[in-house]
Amino acid sequence: MIIVTGGAGFIGSNLVHQLNSIGEKNILVVDNLAPAPNLSGPKFLNLAGAVYADYMDKREFRALLKCGDFEGAKVRAILHQGACSNTLEDDGRYMMDNNFTYSKELLHFALEHRIPFVYASTAATYGASASFTEVPANERPLNVYGYSKLVFDNYVRRLMPEMKSTVVGLRYFNVYGPREQHKGRMASVLHHFTKQLKETGVIKMFEGSGGYADGEQRRDFVFVNDLCRINMFFTGLLPGEHAPKNVHAVVNAGTGEARTFKAVAEALMKVHGPGKIEYIPFPGDLKNRYQHFTQADITGLRNAGYTAPFTSLEEGTVETFKPL
Repeated sequence: MIIVTGGAGFIGSNLVHQLNSIGEKNILVVDNLAPAPNLSGPKFLNLAGAVYADYMDKREFRALLKCGDFEGAKVRAILHQGACSNTLEDDGRYMMDNNFTYSKELLHFALEHRIPFVYASTAATYGASASFTEVPANERPLNVYGYSKLVFDNYVRRLMPEMKSTVVGLRYFNVYGPREQHKGRMASVLHHFTKQLKETGVIKMFEGSGGYADGEQRRDFVFVNDLCRINMFFTGLLPGEHAPKNVHAVVNAGTGEARTFKAVAEALMKVHGPGKIEYIPFPGDLKNRYQHFTQADITGLRNAGYTAPFTSLEEGTVETFKPL
């Protein structure tokens, strides 16, 4: 069995579909499908056409894990994507339980049974920093989401000398791709720009901020299928790929190349047709919470053994809007 937490979400559902594409069907999907004010649609639609052995609510899964119901299960890998990823969520108690305590429970289960464990961290751990190498001096989160992920990364780091199986934390940068329509405000700019372009013919982006000119803020945009491949690589699930054994790392998962928001708009117009760009004032509620520049240093990822190239923004944009 392969366990995918957050399996109905954006990255998790793409993982399930990618696993299906290589013939993997014995998958336990874990998620929370309760209504949430930050969601703009149901997540279950992301699993349309997917094949998996079982689905379990996150609360039931945690309870069964705690009471030992999984002790006899033959688990091949755990791909832990389940988290609250709403960067505007200020409930620290909820965030720490969901992103830290839940992750600890799974980590210790994986370590005890020597199950490869790959989990989703985030570039939000860098926050106010302009340097993106995985060292404490660069880790300055601006919100409790980034903080909760950093606390778990540091917990993993402390346990690394004792680990006897693979544990890899992947600091996702600005992820885009299919199956993110439910994410509301937290969806990628490609999703928001596409909606604007189709509805009004105008793409709205922020005026100059953070020392950058209009539309010149830069992010490391990474295609979701590349992240699926990295998850599958480190858990030994990629056919024909020999993942290194007993990897213990917290590494960046981005392309290593920052692109402007203007470049995103231009890529979208090649897919959807021409439109205009309009610049709008920078929102007050994002002040001191916004990263104007991100660019993954992927030296750590390469040193951990992952060497495949990344999908370009232009190619990924085309792939994103192909019919599913």
